[in-house]
Amino acid sequence: MGRDLSALFDPVSVAVVGASDDPAKYGHAIAAQALRANGRRPVHLVNRRGGTVLGRTAATSLSAIGEPVDLAVVSVPAAGFEDAAEEALRCGARAIVAITAGFAETGDAGRTRQRAVAERVRAAGAVMVGPNCLGLADNTTDLFLASDTFTPGGVALLSQSGNLALELQLRFRPHGLGFSRFVSLGNQADVTLVDLLTDCARHEGTRAVAVYAEDFTDGRAFAEAAAAAGKPVVLLTGGRGDASARSAQSHTGALTTSADVVSAACRDAGVELVATPRELTVALAASTSGRRAAGRRVAVLTDGGGHGVIAADAVEAAGLTVPELHASTRARLRAGLWEQSAVANPVDLAGMGEQNPGSYAQTVAALLAAEEVDSVLMTGYFGGYAAAGGGLGGGGTALAHGEQQAARMIADRHRATAKPLVVQSMYPESPSCRTLAAAGIPVFAATEDAARALTATAPDAPRPGVAPLPPPAAPLHESGYLQTRRALEAAGLPFPAAREIHDETELLAATGEFGGPYVLKALHLLHKSDAGGVALGLAGPGELLAAFREMHARLGAPSYSVEAMADLTDGVELIVGVNRDPRFGPVAMVGLGGVLAEALRDTAFALAPVPADRALRLLRGLRTAVLLDGVRGRPAVDITAAAAAVETITAFAAAHLEIAEIEVNPLLVSPHGVLALDSRAVLA
Repeated sequence: MGRDLSALFDPVSVAVVGASDDPAKYGHAIAAQALRANGRRPVHLVNRRGGTVLGRTAATSLSAIGEPVDLAVVSVPAAGFEDAAEEALRCGARAIVAITAGFAETGDAGRTRQRAVAERVRAAGAVMVGPNCLGLADNTTDLFLASDTFTPGGVALLSQSGNLALELQLRFRPHGLGFSRFVSLGNQADVTLVDLLTDCARHEGTRAVAVYAEDFTDGRAFAEAAAAAGKPVVLLTGGRGDASARSAQSHTGALTTSADVVSAACRDAGVELVATPRELTVALAASTSGRRAAGRRVAVLTDGGGHGVIAADAVEAAGLTVPELHASTRARLRAGLWEQSAVANPVDLAGMGEQNPGSYAQTVAALLAAEEVDSVLMTGYFGGYAAAGGGLGGGGTALAHGEQQAARMIADRHRATAKPLVVQSMYPESPSCRTLAAAGIPVFAATEDAARALTATAPDAPRPGVAPLPPPAAPLHESGYLQTRRALEAAGLPFPAAREIHDETELLAATGEFGGPYVLKALHLLHKSDAGGVALGLAGPGELLAAFREMHARLGAPSYSVEAMADLTDGVELIVGVNRDPRFGPVAMVGLGGVLAEALRDTAFALAPVPADRALRLLRGLRTAVLLDGVRGRPAVDITAAAAAVETITAFAAAHLEIAEIEVNPLLVSPHGVLALDSRAVLA
């Protein structure tokens, strides 16, 4: 059920430590906001000098209040923070909001101090947000402990940025969005993003959770909490570049960036991942409507050809479709429009709106009723007649009234259907568009925003969730090729016959154990092919011996592996690997493999372990997935066996906490099954 955060969001009483009359101090802003609660709970102001603050008598200390304090907001210089927190706990505080900075963000010494405070808070059975945070607010309980006022609504914002919260406040307004809660995460020394997400998921006043985070602390736990939330979770995060891959030693590590990891976690957990505050607003405006389309088929309604073409392109670029309408739907549309109107999709009124604004409403109703349509995007001039008012010649006033009547009709039709409707208008602030927005119809100024909103209402992709980690296995102490190979074989992954050799005598003995053709590999090289340490297709003992002498003279490796050459006919080479991310734990990668794996970069990612059914979807999602089904006369390969091998490899890696990177490349998939041809591991 998660931690009890009731004292954070609905405390019995509040004390602001560091309250001040000086507008330059944060304690002034917090105190002023706290007093807005209108008697909902006692609010005590504490200033070590006493006197009055904001016209209220200030206590010189928490102890001087003379009664227990449920929640203490501490906004004092860093040197006095520990004493203030300790006094709050002695006075019965069940929650602390630590505004004070100067802890983990300053280095090791600050991190040590922060850890000690957090341990003391937990030992007392209390909770703490921060330190180095900007406070919190809960509009559902009249708790205002941040410097700014947040418009009430259904979105809980959990953010590492205060300025971003202010920007979202401005962006939310045109869409009728507001905040149920706001929490500045700070350093997350005690209460974490996961704790807050879990609590907001069960909060009745919250319909969706918006997150801005750069440090997930425990990214895997975040994904698990989001998957279990049962409410829309929209994530905006920074730091998704490729810096984490710079020191990787395997192809898997080099190909896995922070962006891949976050995207995979969000997809697995069903989190809506966005790139900008604007996109976050668009996704929330659509997802909080409570509407989900049954499919991905969009009807585009326009009053000008250009807007229709641009909207159709934007919809398709967003991964949705703009199908041709059925003949019966086109006939119904044609009956209400004039001859020059286009009715195939996009549907273009072609000026009909100026003759009869009601044609907008009639056409929207027909499109929402069409069985081949899952959602509707109306784009163009609608809103402009009411915005212009009487400025359109003698008929301006009539057109304005007609458009507003059409807006009311569209709103009524929208209420009567479950299908999503979004609007792009050149005049989004016009009275007609405000009527639509008030009815819960998302209205945008940009076409791409309207298309993005529709993706947020499209049917959910399969949400596999986050597979539980297996119990830890006995650690590997060596990560050489043969040691890794033997461990994977023991886990159930098939390899060709092989024998380690050190000299020519052992090499010739190996040829008596299995027939050719052969492969010779120099061991103790991480990237054997790059170093010229692999010789393929050696027909018999003579060729094998010659290759050994040449390779040994050049590389001088301490040992080699002689292996049976796999039949590559009709096979497809894949790469399967796992990279252990410091925030999200083991992350799996599958893709087209072989020596060109990094050049082709046809890969897919998921949190490991990856069950076979999930692995099958990843493989089917590759750009080159057509190769698996056979092309140009080649037979289809055994993709089911490939998915089972992905499960084996990723479960093995997830169980071995000591493995930083592991990969099987290539994993040969043929019509008859799979065979691992090479493997490598890097210990943490």
